[in-house]
Amino acid sequence: MNKLLVWVLLLFTAFDALGKSPKEISVFQFNIWQEGTVVDGGFEAIADEIARLKPDFVTLSEPRNYHDTRFCDRIVDALAKRGEKYYSFYSYDSGLLSRHAITDSSTVYPIHGDHGTVYKLRSNVHGRPVTVYTGHLDYQNDTYYEVRGYDGNTWKRMPEPLTNVDSIISRNNKSFRDEEIKAFIDDAAKEVAAGRIVFFGGDFNEPSGLDWTEATRDMADHHGVVIDWPCTALLRDAGYMDAYRIVHPDPVTHPGYTYPSYNPHVNISKLSWAPEADERDRIDYLFYYPRRDMHPVEAVIVGPKESMKRGKRYEEQTSDTFIEPLGVWPTDHKGVFVKFILKD
Repeated sequence: MNKLLVWVLLLFTAFDALGKSPKEISVFQFNIWQEGTVVDGGFEAIADEIARLKPDFVTLSEPRNYHDTRFCDRIVDALAKRGEKYYSFYSYDSGLLSRHAITDSSTVYPIHGDHGTVYKLRSNVHGRPVTVYTGHLDYQNDTYYEVRGYDGNTWKRMPEPLTNVDSIISRNNKSFRDEEIKAFIDDAAKEVAAGRIVFFGGDFNEPSGLDWTEATRDMADHHGVVIDWPCTALLRDAGYMDAYRIVHPDPVTHPGYTYPSYNPHVNISKLSWAPEADERDRIDYLFYYPRRDMHPVEAVIVGPKESMKRGKRYEEQTSDTFIEPLGVWPTDHKGVFVKFILKD
């Protein structure tokens, strides 16, 4: 049994002995694929899934405010009709929902030609100040596709996969993803210094160095590449922890692939950008700044158990835990739901 789970069991035993229940905070990262417009019934399905999970916070990727509407208002209203009270604020490209009153919100990295965004909110949960960030990072210069033999801007077949690590990093850094992560780190440093709980959820459009290791070099068309991908490396070096990898440290048994998800409600041709490759990867994350009084105890994948592999439906055979859809699944990603416990 891994040490974290042993610690958690001991902690729960201690709480039971004192007659107390541990306090919880949950966060749900959810790429909603053009705010649900690609899938028939997608918007209502987004609301259904959030209402089912009842997370304290939702970090959203791809709100677009189509037809001069405010997605934040529409989703808050849809959740209210399901008996769930949430708060939000206007944003574009990424967004935030909170079950707790929002005391402040701001733009950390604004949209520049669809190259990604970062927003934040402040709130209070169980009497503790919390700051939550959402990011939908630049989808261009997507170099992990080039490792699989597809151009990271046009998604056309390349003569051969790119496997030189220096070249991969150089080409990857042409994106704005590292600038967006640095903007988050700089802003969040003030929140951490003020003693606030800090979460950062998002679709990074970039894998993790924790997943591209010696142990996985022959998995999912990595083509032998072992690489410390820049965005997650920047977060690690700034002290942040990847909640999914803390709960599930082995990327072989628990790869946690979030993209591309199979979706039975969409023509299969819309679900794969590299139809002759195994493009499965974990690009949706929930990071947090570690604290002595807070630990992740549950991290699950939300969405179909099936993924896209070489342009076809493929049922995952991993040890990842899935919360499968209620009905219509609104997106080509899978979500990540993480639960934390707080000590008094």
